[in-house]
Amino acid sequence: MKKTLLLIPLFIISCKKESSVSETVNSDSMMVAEQPAPQSQVDSAALKKKDSIVNNAPATKEVLRQGVMRSEKEGQIIRTADASQLPFTLGEEFTKDNQELVLKITNYDQPALKAKITTNEKDFNIRFNQIKLPNGEYDGPFGRDISYEIPTKGEVWLIIGKSNMASGNTKGGFSVSVE
Repeated sequence: MKKTLLLIPLFIISCKKESSVSETVNSDSMMVAEQPAPQSQVDSAALKKKDSIVNNAPATKEVLRQGVMRSEKEGQIIRTADASQLPFTLGEEFTKDNQELVLKITNYDQPALKAKITTNEKDFNIRFNQIKLPNGEYDGPFGRDISYEIPTKGEVWLIIGKSNMASGNTKGGFSVSVE
């Protein structure tokens, strides 16, 4: 009887846990965890805008969530945007060491992708660590600019973080422009 009473809370706790899909990435020992972003963070009117600017820097909170979903867990920021919004510029800020941004671009159907990271921070250690193609293959690392041919249609991930081969500050604001 006592054993049953001890198992009930464990069973309830295990049922309440969020499910997550984790995938190990082989560059710089990164871990990418795929999590669904809440639907309430999407502005459907902004999905139709071109040249959107979506920013999460503290000084520009008023333009946050213009059609780009955002979730954050354990130092990993996941932003999801539809390819119909391209071109766009997305602003973000790393506030902790070893943070990374996974920018997921859904429904990508162009033959090539161009993206650039810009920052006003001095000595900011940031780069495109990897790209995940629609067929599941990864490539990288890259620098702050990437121009890549996309062989098939689907979801493309840009994984942005610090370079383990360089030194410098890993905290600060930056923007990612994608075309």
